[in-house]
Order: sequence, then C-alpha cells, then structure tokens
Amino acid sequence: MELLLAPESWPFALSIIIVMLIGVIESVTLLIGFSLSGLIDHINLIDLDGWADSWLGWLHVGRVPMLVLLILFLTSFAFLGFAFIAVFHGMVGAFPSPLLSSGLSLLFTLPIVHVGGSAIARVIPKDETSAVELNSLVGHVAVIVNGTARLHYPAQARVRSEQGQTFYIHVEPDSENVVFVTGESVLLVKQLSGSKFSGIANPRPDLL
Repeated sequence: MELLLAPESWPFALSIIIVMLIGVIESVTLLIGFSLSGLIDHINLIDLDGWADSWLGWLHVGRVPMLVLLILFLTSFAFLGFAFIAVFHGMVGAFPSPLLSSGLSLLFTLPIVHVGGSAIARVIPKDETSAVELNSLVGHVAVIVNGTARLHYPAQARVRSEQGQTFYIHVEPDSENVVFVTGESVLLVKQLSGSKFSGIANPRPDLL
C-alpha cells in the first residue's frame, strides 16, 4: 500500500486509473449501442513522416484496435513502473524520482507493446469488412515508411482508404529492377496476400 500511495508512483497509479476509466466508458458505450474502440479506430490519424510514422507501424497501429494497444501500453507501463520502484526501494530504502522510473518503464514498455501487438494481430478475427477494405486499397497511393522494398522483399508502407482509415501494409515492387526507399510514394496495383501488395512508382507524385 505504501508503494501505491507514494507520491513518486503517481505516473503508474494514473495509468491504472485510466485503464479502469476506459473499461467503464467502453461498458457504458456498449450499453447505449456503440463501441468506444470502434469509434477511436475510425478517427483519422495525424499524418506523420519519417521515424514517427515508422514507430506507429512498429507498434502495429492499423493492425490492432487502438484501444487494445492503449490498454496494453498503460498496463505494461504501470506494472513495470511499480516493479522498478519496489526493487529500487528494497535496495536503497528510498523511492526513485518519477522521471527516472517513468523513463526506464517506457524503455521496456515499447518492446512489450510490439511483441504483444504482434501476437494479438495474429489471433484477432479478420472479418469480411476488413478483408474488403484491404482489397479496396488497390489503386491507392502508399508511402514507404520503413525499410527498402525489393521484389520478394516488401517494406512497410502507410496508405489511407476511401473511408479515411489509415492502414500499415507491406509493399514490394512488381519487377526485379525496381527499388522503393523510405519516403517514396507507390501506386498499389495488386493485393498479393492479406496486407501484402505489389506496386509501381507513383506516376503522379504531385497528386499525393
């Protein structure tokens, strides 16, 4: 109890409170006929470039419901934070500063979200609507956000659907002598399988 009530524990106590509030709000919204998770997933993401956009894809944004990722992040952050504070207090007899404990917890939370998000993405049901939405991305322009794409070696890309939803997919060129690099825009010409597409260099980059 001393650990939970310590002023130095406030970032992690706040994370637990937010998780509980999310649970309450989601329950209430379901009772009145809509889902908070579904509402959040249909909100357009802010356009980001470079490393920030790459991090979103690495954390499986667009493949796993945002609310699930948020709960996974907050829960992992709180658990790691309390664990670190307990170990630190047991060793030196004092509580660490919130800045130190939060920084270390965040450092280990992100890989947990990446691994956990990957596992969740493999087991969540893929309904017909999602499949249709992915198929409808053919003809859209995607932007490579992480890696270099070669034939049979796709790179991660960001694309927005007609409904304004942002998807993180994998794209490879449709011919052997073409390479797509980070930041390059690509016209999707074929869905190879699931979230994997082939594409060509965007013939009208001025329209992106």
